[in-house]
Amino acid sequence: MIKQREADLSQTRVLIIDDEGDVCTFFRRLLSRRGYAVTTAENEPEAAEALSSHLFNVALVDLKLPDTDGLTLLKKIKQQQPQCEVIIMTGYSTVKTAVTAIQLGAYEYLEKPFEDIDEIENLIDRAASYSTNLSLGQIGDEEWADVASAVGFQVGRSPAMRRMVALAHKIAGKNINVLIQGKTGTGKEVLSRFIHAASNRSGQPFLPINCGALPENLLESELFGHEKGAFTGANQTRRGIFELANRGTLFLDEIGDASPLIQVKLLRVLETGDFMRVGGEKPIRTDVRIIAATNVDLEKAIAENTFREDLYYRLNVVRLEIPTLQERREDIPQLAEFFAKQFNPALKIAPATLELLSLHHWPGNIRELANTLRRAVVLCAGPVLLPEHLGETLGARQGSPVTLPEKIGLDPAGGAPVENFWSHYGSESTLEQMSAGQLQQMLHSLRGLEKSLAKVMARKGLCSEPRGGLRDTELEMIRKTLAQHRWNITEAARTLGIGRNTLHRKIKKFQLRED
Repeated sequence: MIKQREADLSQTRVLIIDDEGDVCTFFRRLLSRRGYAVTTAENEPEAAEALSSHLFNVALVDLKLPDTDGLTLLKKIKQQQPQCEVIIMTGYSTVKTAVTAIQLGAYEYLEKPFEDIDEIENLIDRAASYSTNLSLGQIGDEEWADVASAVGFQVGRSPAMRRMVALAHKIAGKNINVLIQGKTGTGKEVLSRFIHAASNRSGQPFLPINCGALPENLLESELFGHEKGAFTGANQTRRGIFELANRGTLFLDEIGDASPLIQVKLLRVLETGDFMRVGGEKPIRTDVRIIAATNVDLEKAIAENTFREDLYYRLNVVRLEIPTLQERREDIPQLAEFFAKQFNPALKIAPATLELLSLHHWPGNIRELANTLRRAVVLCAGPVLLPEHLGETLGARQGSPVTLPEKIGLDPAGGAPVENFWSHYGSESTLEQMSAGQLQQMLHSLRGLEKSLAKVMARKGLCSEPRGGLRDTELEMIRKTLAQHRWNITEAARTLGIGRNTLHRKIKKFQLRED
């Protein structure tokens, strides 16, 4: 087996293009010991001669050369020898150019100075293996497929989406900031979780925060923490997510909505790695990777003086743009099947339903699709999801309106009185016997029924029972959310869109207690 592998490696040719003789010598010795056939070139003419003389599996190309540049050579290599995988060698100051090289077809890039020899050897082995498999037509799943599957990231078949994910996977292992640009509902947080899972920080915390969901003073406390007594209600010292995410990844969603004060403080952390808690006097060191996301045109915001240009360049080391769902229509059937099976694993989707979903323009993108499927699954009583289950927006053209499923006790024909439903399902012992899926279905059905009842009653001039004031509505919402999450403060606060400390204050204000 070892002899066979050595024989295979001896057939693998590697081209080194670097104007520094020491670098060429280093790679020649390193790779020759592993059985590779190595050719070196220190300028463009030598590189051109080598390319005309041999077929290479891998080429390591310095980004800056005296008579040309790495991007020019990359284009020539891919034009002359498409099967040759190119690895760009670069200094940190030229990382953005190296990322451009990946977008032009480079396999990967290496930062100088070279520190981890094992990583270099592994990278070249993978590039050589990929080149060989490509030549033999034996390419299987993409390198990123396992990570995407693990985090539930549905990439689909869209070429634009696959190119973007391939780039995201390649830069995931680099300690650089990423800016994700995309419309609302396109899956920016899922992409950020994918990047974190594919990085060398995957075993460390991933903490998301929405910069547009909290007022400035609360956002500052959430990000940087606060000292005891820093403001009214600060009864104890609290760590912010820059501390909690140390050595991990921090996802700043809707960064375009951050206030000027928050932008200044974020810039300082990115430049120095230091921050201070609100009311604190001692700098705290942190090591976090920032992934920021926005649906705002930040370049336009810079021109309008609502976003700092220096912060933009700190965040925009690599920019990933997620296509809208309308731009990746070929992925709609796969996404629809995925969401439907999440809500009901046994449910099948009729071809006519998939066709109808594919024709919709989806202004709310994947989030709208997921919500549509969630509602449709709730309304589907049979084994197949039909067009009429999609509701008025999508399904009205296809047939009769949707009725609530008979399985929860309401006969669409009106044969079963409402009293029978409440007498049967009003008992907690009956509800305890139902599966999790049935309980979720009933909850969604009743919420939908409440909205429909309110509309019909309004059309008939009837007034529904008054719900009380804003205070009672807030109290009921907090009580329901806490019960839903079994008093998990973090999850409940996330669902409500408020900070944990805010939720604690509300619990104390309303004197709520866990049953």
